[in-house]
Amino acid sequence: MEYTEFSGKSLESVLSDACRHFSVEASDLDYEIVDMGKSGILGFNTKPTVIKARIKEGVNREIKENTDTAPIIKEESAKETGTSFTSAKTEKSSEDEVSPSDNAGSRIDGEEIKNRVKKFLADLFKAMELDVSSEISLNTAERSLNIELSGPEMGILIGKRGQTLDSVQYLASLIVNKGTSEYIRVKVDTEDYRERRRKTLENLAKNLAFKVKRTKRPVSLEPMNPYERRIIHSALQGDRYVVTHSEGDEPFRRVVITLKK
Repeated sequence: MEYTEFSGKSLESVLSDACRHFSVEASDLDYEIVDMGKSGILGFNTKPTVIKARIKEGVNREIKENTDTAPIIKEESAKETGTSFTSAKTEKSSEDEVSPSDNAGSRIDGEEIKNRVKKFLADLFKAMELDVSSEISLNTAERSLNIELSGPEMGILIGKRGQTLDSVQYLASLIVNKGTSEYIRVKVDTEDYRERRRKTLENLAKNLAFKVKRTKRPVSLEPMNPYERRIIHSALQGDRYVVTHSEGDEPFRRVVITLKK
């Protein structure tokens, strides 16, 4: 199959478009980054991100162009956040819960995986024209890989509400798990952003819950990724007066806080 070109405002959105176009999961895509794009300054001189993608050989999936379904991209397991969400039963999407592979007994070639992702990150940041150093640690027992990034322009790398950092994490996860027999959880962080963002979202959840109690009207938050939605659910799952649930399709899925009936 020949490659099809896709373009958009970010790597994550372009991959989502490719998944939706071919009606496959991201792991079934064979793709090349043509241009990392450029955010520009104050919206000027913006360049889109461009990739070429096709279905991997041997993947037997029916191609459904112009489908109206949401992108078929598996989201991170709740285990990555270190929090249990058994009480957040209103999160209906099965895409929000992805279990690692059952092949827990297979061996992980740690050095090969770390070298692979290190090369990918070096090529990625070179294309983005960013001076970034990466420290990679792999826990083979827990099947998790942590990537800590550092450099003079981490604000650019984090992006608006962490969107750029999330895209890097998503792509790194694809690279790490490509051709492996078991799933490895990947976390990318810089300057303790994940923890700072978690505290911000927890405070936001509690403030909005108070507003719902006071006005007796539901509050809908802005669209968030699965990891951030789980933080909101977890922060309010013990509240006696409000409940949370998610509405909408990715990437516009959002949390709604309502009074308990």
